[in-house]
Amino acid sequence: MKYSEISKIIKSKDFKVADDECVIVHLLTDSRTLIDPCGTIFFAITTKRNTGCRYVEELYAKGVRSFVLPNGAGEELRSVVSGWADVNVWYVKDVVKALQAIAAAHRDHFGIPVVGITGSNGKTIVKDWLVQLLSPDRHVVASPKSYNSQIGVPLSVWQMKPSDSIAIFEAGISESGEMVALRNVIKPTIGIFTNIGQAHDENFLTRPQKVAEKLQLFTHCETLIYCSDHKDIRYVVSEQESLKDVACYTWGHSSDDKVQLLDVKYGPHSTTLSIKLAGGCHDIVIPFIDYASVENAMHCITFMVYAGYSVEEIKERCSKLVSVEMRLELNEGINNSILINDGYSLDMNSLSIALDYLQHVQQYYNKTLVLSDFVQSGMVEQELYSQVAQLIRQRGITKFIGIGEALSRNRSLFEDVASDFYPTTDAFLLEYPISSISNETILLKGARKFRFENIAKVLQRKSHETIMEVNLGALVSNLNYFRGRIKPSTKLMAMVKAASYGMGKVEVANTLQFNHADYLTVAYSDEGVELRRNGIRLPIMVMNPEEESFADMVRYQLEPDIYSFRIFKSFSSTVRAFGSRDYPVHVEFDTGMHRLGFSEQDINGLAESFNAGDNVLRVRSVFSHLACSEDPAMDDFTNSQISKFKNWSRRLKSKLPYSDVLCHILNSSGIARFPEAQMDMVRLGIGLYGISPDPDIQSHLKSVSTLKTKISQVKDIPAGDSVGYNRRWIASRPSRLAIIPIGYADGFARRLGYGNSEVTINGQKAKVVGSVCMDMCFADVTDIDCREGDDVVIYGDAQTIHHLSAVGDTIPYEIFTSVSQRVKRVYYHE
Repeated sequence: MKYSEISKIIKSKDFKVADDECVIVHLLTDSRTLIDPCGTIFFAITTKRNTGCRYVEELYAKGVRSFVLPNGAGEELRSVVSGWADVNVWYVKDVVKALQAIAAAHRDHFGIPVVGITGSNGKTIVKDWLVQLLSPDRHVVASPKSYNSQIGVPLSVWQMKPSDSIAIFEAGISESGEMVALRNVIKPTIGIFTNIGQAHDENFLTRPQKVAEKLQLFTHCETLIYCSDHKDIRYVVSEQESLKDVACYTWGHSSDDKVQLLDVKYGPHSTTLSIKLAGGCHDIVIPFIDYASVENAMHCITFMVYAGYSVEEIKERCSKLVSVEMRLELNEGINNSILINDGYSLDMNSLSIALDYLQHVQQYYNKTLVLSDFVQSGMVEQELYSQVAQLIRQRGITKFIGIGEALSRNRSLFEDVASDFYPTTDAFLLEYPISSISNETILLKGARKFRFENIAKVLQRKSHETIMEVNLGALVSNLNYFRGRIKPSTKLMAMVKAASYGMGKVEVANTLQFNHADYLTVAYSDEGVELRRNGIRLPIMVMNPEEESFADMVRYQLEPDIYSFRIFKSFSSTVRAFGSRDYPVHVEFDTGMHRLGFSEQDINGLAESFNAGDNVLRVRSVFSHLACSEDPAMDDFTNSQISKFKNWSRRLKSKLPYSDVLCHILNSSGIARFPEAQMDMVRLGIGLYGISPDPDIQSHLKSVSTLKTKISQVKDIPAGDSVGYNRRWIASRPSRLAIIPIGYADGFARRLGYGNSEVTINGQKAKVVGSVCMDMCFADVTDIDCREGDDVVIYGDAQTIHHLSAVGDTIPYEIFTSVSQRVKRVYYHE
């Protein structure tokens, strides 16, 4: 879309265009997310708390030359903008509507199927699951994250490209009158109405009115998919004149539904859905055990049936569905506790989801829920809190803390669980014995008006200002990316050694277990023991087993790497002492790394050892390490390693009396570059944490960790003064320095000083100057507007990590694993 078209599209009568032929590339609404000023148009949106007009001059300085501004922009800004000869600017009555109009015009260029999704809950999960289900044979464009608002929807639709074959967008509203605007942007051809719940009930007169408002998204659709069991939805659909030409494709328990749900059988790790179609009855297994997932999966299954996919194809793809990231933040709490902070929303559905997540955090048996009153739920008070009490009993909550007058009034409903009640958040903070909290997992779930962030501040473990933020949602995204590159039958082993590359072994392992990784790998047995003590049940391989830890390995069911006959004999003796048999172990071959492992001439001896009458070990897998799978120049060597491994593992397996032996040799780079060698399992390491040496692979990965701190002090020094130990930096001009509380004891190496590296302060790069101290370093901020307390980002994206590795003469592995344990890890899902 060219700038010459914009005036007509957004109906601006007051504009100036310096370059008619310039093409829009990026729509920008948040100045902090600027990627490339070239082709960017900034929409200065005004909200209750802020206005984009504040950032126009800053963006112009960064190279942005196109702006959509409100008619009410101040005269001072108008005067500044009018003085810019090279600027394109449009003044409009409503900036959000202008953004929507441009996205709607962009949408009109595409004739592909467009799926619009709305409902009270499940929109994001249904969207993301459809992306997973359709991606094997369709090029899918979809809303990122939960971009379903008046601003998020046009940004989502702007992503559409000629190469896309189907689009999936979610739409969310909170009050009457909003959906028509989103419909005009999305223009869906197929609709999915997930469900109707309590969220935003207070903004509608009745539940049917809310249903009718949401249904406006579908007035021009060809087909509408929904669950006929929802009576409110079924009734309003039948009564809506605007939907009379829309074909309904329903699922539910009725024999009249296109997809009839006959039965739901919950297992320990999966759920079987028995459905009936025109062609007969079928069982479809999904790897989830909660009802919300059943409902979400049925929407997806019904869409797949409607789209013409075979039942066998649907079964195969549904079996591989993976979890969608939750909006939760997990932190270390006081007194060895874990704190889960979920302040996103409060209704029965989101509470149920949060409690499901709490159950999967296995560190501690004791689980505490701190819950506020529901705000304008639309339900009778006693009925609402009776449901809450029942949910708490079902989820095994050991301690309940209710905050709010309504919960306090209904305390008798919670008598069968240890509970305390407080009228306000302040009362809780004043009266509750905070020091009694220890060795437990705490879920904070509160409506925004109760300001549970104040509770979180008190319950979080205090540490110095340098922290590592770990985005577990990004970790899941990377896991799913690599999952998509392997065959459905290939298992995935995730590397969590060295505290999950410095990001926290227990928290990462919990996430991997929750998202159905097949195996975990640690370097030493004590890492595995800690995981077992914190509720990790997945099989765990130990790559560097030590004889003094063999007893613990057997006690905690850890599986050793058997790389020599000495280890074989010693571990066998320990297993016999415990009276065990068929203990699973992993045999390592040295195909060229020359680190650990058996050689080709050991194959016969290995087979004899495993076939001996007194043997107590059983081969679970055979594996080897690739030395240089990331380097195309070494592909001949890598292929020779793969060839050796296939030959040696085949020979060993042929001599064993059982055939269920897994073979694996591929690491992260190998998964991407040698897909023909996937075999039975692959080992995912650095790629899981968002790093790849391959630029194409890197473009698909998300950064998992961000190392950040805050400015301790800002100092002005005259030219000629020195900084730090040994006077390794002399100011060549009057300078300003930021003293930053991170040093080599935190993992920021001395070699990153002396002007070799940079940190990011307020979006600008600042050179690290002088010698890095044990606990501090110095950044030259002479040309940066900053003050004490401002954030300092050491690294937060792959590009920065690769750069730090290069200037530090090291690799990303060392950058990650060098971050010391005194740096607090903060976990969140996004």
